Amino acid sequence: MPHRRHHLAATLAALVLGAIGPRPAGATPTAAPRRGPDPSAAATAAPAFVRADTTGPTYRGDRGRTEVRIPRLELESRVDGQLDEPAWRRAAVLTGFTRYLPQDGPPAEDSTRVLVWYSNEALHVGIEAFEVHGPVGASRSARDRIGSDDRVRLLIDTEHASRRAYAFGVNAFGVQEDGIRVEGTEGKAGLFDADRSAEPADLTPDFQYESRGRLVPGGYVVEIRIPFSSLRFSSDRRDWGLNVVRRVPHSGRELTWAPVHQGETSFLAQEGTLTGLSGLHRSSTLDVNPVATARMQGAPAAAGWSYGDPSPDVGLNLRYGVTSDLSLNATYNPDFSQVETDAGQLSYDPRQALYFPEKRPFFLEGSERFSTPNRLVYTRRIDDPVVATKLSGSVAGFSTGVLSALNRPSPGDLHRSVFNVLRAQADVGSESTVGLLYTDRLHGVDYNHVAAADTRLVLGDAYVLSAQAGGSVTKDGGSPRWGPLWDVSLERSGRSFGATASFRAISPDFVTDAGFLSRTGVAHASASPRLTFFGSPSSPLESATTSVVVYGDWLYDDLFGGRGPEALKLHLNADLAFRSGWRTGASVLFERFYYPPYLYADYAIERTTPAGTDTIPFTGTPSIPNLDVVLRTATPHFDRFDAGLTLILGRDENFYEWAPAYIFIANASMNWKPTDRLHFGVTYSRQQYLRFSDRSNVAIRDLPRLKVTYQVTRALYVRLIGEYDSNFRDALRDDTRTGDPILRRDPDTGTYRRTVPERSGRFHTDALFAIQPSPGTALFVGYGTDLQGARRFQVTGLDRTADVFFVKLSYLFRM
Repeated sequence: MPHRRHHLAATLAALVLGAIGPRPAGATPTAAPRRGPDPSAAATAAPAFVRADTTGPTYRGDRGRTEVRIPRLELESRVDGQLDEPAWRRAAVLTGFTRYLPQDGPPAEDSTRVLVWYSNEALHVGIEAFEVHGPVGASRSARDRIGSDDRVRLLIDTEHASRRAYAFGVNAFGVQEDGIRVEGTEGKAGLFDADRSAEPADLTPDFQYESRGRLVPGGYVVEIRIPFSSLRFSSDRRDWGLNVVRRVPHSGRELTWAPVHQGETSFLAQEGTLTGLSGLHRSSTLDVNPVATARMQGAPAAAGWSYGDPSPDVGLNLRYGVTSDLSLNATYNPDFSQVETDAGQLSYDPRQALYFPEKRPFFLEGSERFSTPNRLVYTRRIDDPVVATKLSGSVAGFSTGVLSALNRPSPGDLHRSVFNVLRAQADVGSESTVGLLYTDRLHGVDYNHVAAADTRLVLGDAYVLSAQAGGSVTKDGGSPRWGPLWDVSLERSGRSFGATASFRAISPDFVTDAGFLSRTGVAHASASPRLTFFGSPSSPLESATTSVVVYGDWLYDDLFGGRGPEALKLHLNADLAFRSGWRTGASVLFERFYYPPYLYADYAIERTTPAGTDTIPFTGTPSIPNLDVVLRTATPHFDRFDAGLTLILGRDENFYEWAPAYIFIANASMNWKPTDRLHFGVTYSRQQYLRFSDRSNVAIRDLPRLKVTYQVTRALYVRLIGEYDSNFRDALRDDTRTGDPILRRDPDTGTYRRTVPERSGRFHTDALFAIQPSPGTALFVGYGTDLQGARRFQVTGLDRTADVFFVKLSYLFRM
């Protein structure tokens, strides 16, 4: 009876939403059942969408048949999610998926069939995803927002070099996610060492392709058409690499068509092959993308609130296909406005800068060609360009990226900045690479030049050696100065045993005006062995991973001068993955931080004696020992809900006063989808420091954030974001030593002043109405405002400090 009520509620909700906006072509209004038939019945009673009359060849990945010759068919096919045209009967069939995560090897519980054929202009893919073990999680979301859904991703390696691959993903409704997967970027999928991802693709690039999907009893069907004009490939290459990854969120499993083993050094090197491709036609060589924007900003004024004049602007983006594997992009007066503001972040160490990802379309296309260790290319440094050009693709066997941009001068500056970036990378052997990088920034008579070389060498079957060496020459008002950078790591891959050792040193004189380094003038060494144990087929535990990480941090000059470290750390970690999809883990952190005098150069202590009050230097405790416990857990991705929580408790350094403190840090997230169109995303972060001496609060920061999205149709959505940044910092004192007040030097007057308690609350909200039928074609209408209060979590009496209305209209013409 409960299941019938669930189906009735889902059906009524879908009918109501269907009256508001049309469903994607072929989508059914009913949700997938929570429970399906006995898995053993799948072979004899397959769901209705399976086509019994498919006559094309079958390639089973679990039997090693991963070299696929797909048929070329010049037949009509409308992308509607039905797979009922004659071409699909003759398509090659890819099946026989196996598990990759959390445990590799066993056959997939949920069967998948992928039908593939091609015409002279496009690759056609049909996906039949059986699901009889749990609910199908599907939402009508915005592009690249299907991370918690059931989904299938195609990895297409047009170079067949196992270095990078296009990633085309879809959920059950055909909502798209796309990007680039670059080999060597494997890592944790979130918080857990045991949850390494098969698909860590960079989803920021967008490509043109069509997809439609529908839920059916027992699973879902999706149809995809990828035009060859959206791909870069060598005209004389007839073989492409291919793998298909399916994510089943309710069980936490990732499945692959071509079997992939966790102990190998390369994921892409285990891909299958599409053979015999010929006569591929790129129908588009020129994209013209005009953009019109208007902004009107408001701010407090003497007579109340004042808005400036609207600032309409027009820009133009061009993309020309020089060859089938080389593209030239240019932009004039570009609009680089971000549709969504950066989310707030907690800072754990005041010596390290916070990183925010690039979101601007011009810089995102072909960004994988500029990827380099240590983020020596960070295009957000080009903050206000007038014109920019970019060439990216393959030239004479080299993966190449060239970028030049002219930046507007900042207020009060007489000079514009010119940025140049050159990146070239070559394949060595079957899996290794070597690369070169050059960047510069020219600003009047000042300059910054950076040159670096890097490599990723696969040694045998288990070891990867990665290294980068570089140097910079910088002139910023004085004499030129030179600084080096060194980075080397050795990783042993392994299914059950793995280990990593690394060393990096960055001179204080190393400067990268076109890149991002969270901190310079430091050296870091670490070593980390890892053991993974796998449960038996009948065990509720799928895998358990334990690791030990040993860190050492030095100032660059101290390391090479034979002096002691800034910090020593020993972290003990354990992570568990259960067959139900739950994840849990814990860490114990033993650390010791040594006093950094340069951080407290403007500190002093107010000492009161019978003779009077005096100002004495702040010297600081020589070292602070830490002992912390980290607890983390994450739910499975249920059909309507998922959540995660990390807690850090213990004794840690209090950088405000350079004293030990009790800490409480919490990071929580939740996604709730009451319907397949409405999505609530909630995150909450809290950072609290309490003094050892009397348990009083040194500092508290709370960052709650709510994001609500309603997908009216596939192309139209509305979104509301609200974020509150609440801060408290007490008057500082020399805790655990003298207890005297701490003074800080006023940078304007040079005099020392007592610190006073600081409280503030800032509420930011923005609303967006968006129509985005495809990348490059969009209408955005938005409003954002900031409200400021003098107290934490102040609700009434907030002062509006700024707001902005904006409109953006763009259209992509393909010629």
